[in-house]
Amino acid sequence: MSVQEILVINGPNLNLLGQRQPEIYGYDTLQSIEAKCAELAGELGVAVRFGQSNHEGAIIDLIHEARERSAAIIINAGAYTHTSIAIYDALKTFDGYIIELHISNPHAREEFRHKSWISPVADAVMAGAGAYGYELATRLAAEKIKSA
Repeated sequence: MSVQEILVINGPNLNLLGQRQPEIYGYDTLQSIEAKCAELAGELGVAVRFGQSNHEGAIIDLIHEARERSAAIIINAGAYTHTSIAIYDALKTFDGYIIELHISNPHAREEFRHKSWISPVADAVMAGAGAYGYELATRLAAEKIKSA
């Protein structure tokens, strides 16, 4: 296992960052966020790997793979945050550090976004920091896995 790897999982529609509702999600693209996190991870002495899918099963597959090769997961499950017991179940099988991430603050949005199936299995939750939240989460995950 690569005990120094952080897996960043992005769910549905996050491939459209920078284009989709920039008034909520900003203008950073997923590629630019990945580049910033990779640079930061290098400075912190860890590796970061990104995965994105619009399909629930593919996200579960990423979590299963992480069980063998990653020490931490940062997950922005998008709308699946509020609907997927299957992703919740998969995350429960992961023994590393888990950070739930949201670009916006779901509690300041529609009522249906207030319930998270990820929060009960997450060690930390970051919300409302925009794309910068990915860098904050990378920094926290690196600190946690290096001190473990």
